[in-house]
Amino acid sequence: MSERGRERVWRPDWPVSVRGMLWTHRRGHGDPTYRIDDAGRVWRGIRTPEGVATIVYEGRPSDGTVLGRAWGPGADWALEWLPSTLGADDDPSGFEPRHPALVEAWRRHGHLRVSRSGLVWEAMLPAILEQKVTSQEAFGGFRLLVHRFGERAPGPGRDLRLWVQPSAEQVAMIPSWGWRQCHVDHARSRAAVVAARVAPALERTIDLPGAEAERRMCTLPGIGVWTAAEVRQRAHGDADAVSFGDYHVCKDVGHALAGREFDDDEMAEFLEPWRPHRGRVPVLISVAGLRRPRHGAKMAPRTHLPANVVRR
Repeated sequence: MSERGRERVWRPDWPVSVRGMLWTHRRGHGDPTYRIDDAGRVWRGIRTPEGVATIVYEGRPSDGTVLGRAWGPGADWALEWLPSTLGADDDPSGFEPRHPALVEAWRRHGHLRVSRSGLVWEAMLPAILEQKVTSQEAFGGFRLLVHRFGERAPGPGRDLRLWVQPSAEQVAMIPSWGWRQCHVDHARSRAAVVAARVAPALERTIDLPGAEAERRMCTLPGIGVWTAAEVRQRAHGDADAVSFGDYHVCKDVGHALAGREFDDDEMAEFLEPWRPHRGRVPVLISVAGLRRPRHGAKMAPRTHLPANVVRR
C-alpha cells in the first residue's frame, strides 16, 4: 500500500458536516483514537473485521464531496463503510419535529444524520467504561486502557500519535491489576471482560432490529438499556435509541420541551409519539444548545472502587 494509502471520494446528496457526524465517536478531548488536524480533517484509529486502520475524513465544501484516505490492513473496509459512518444509511424522512423548539432546531440542523460505524465492540468498550462514573473518570480510564493495551494506528497515524483501542481478545486477557491501574472498578471491568468473550456474537447484532439488538446485549451481566442504547446510536445507526438512565438526557429533554426536568418514565412517555425516531430528539436538543443550565457543583470523581455489578 502506498504512503498515500487507499482513497475514496464520496458525494452525498445532502450537506455533510464531517466533524458534526463523527463527534459521537470521540471519547473526550484527549481521545487517543481520534484527532482533528490543523486543516480540520478528522483522523481515526479503528479496528475493523479485516484489521486495524488509520482513516482520515476530509470534507470538501467546494464540490460537496468527502475525501477518505486509509492505511493498514483494514483500509478497504474502513473506506467501504465511510458513507455509513457519515450517515448514508439513515433515513430521517419520517421524522416530524412537532414541538416549536424542535421545529427550529430541525430547520437549522436537519442535515444531521445518525452515524452507523458497523463496529459493535468499538462502541461497547468505552460505553461500559462510562457506566455510573463522571466523564472525567470514564475518559481518563479509556485513555489509560488504550495506551496500555491498545496499539499504534498504522501509516501516518503513528506520526500523529494516533492509537487503536484494544481488541476484544486483548481485553479478555487484562489481569485485575491492569484494570486497577487504569482506574476501572470491578463492576465495569467484569462487564467488559464478559462482553469481550462474546464479541463475535455482539458483532452479529449489527443488522438486527434495534429492540432485538438491545435484548441480546442486555443478556450480558453488567449491560443494561443505557449501554445498549449508546452502542446502538454509534454502531447500529439506530435513530430510535435513547439513553434511558443517563444523568443528563431526561432532564435536558424535559427542560427544553416542557420547561421542567423529566425523569426517565416521563421522558419515555413524552418521546413515544416520535417512535421510531425518538433518538433524534435528544440529539437535536443537544446540538441546538437547548440543554438546561448547569448551575450545580460538578460531580466529583469517586475515591473508591465499588465491587458490585451495575447493569446500565
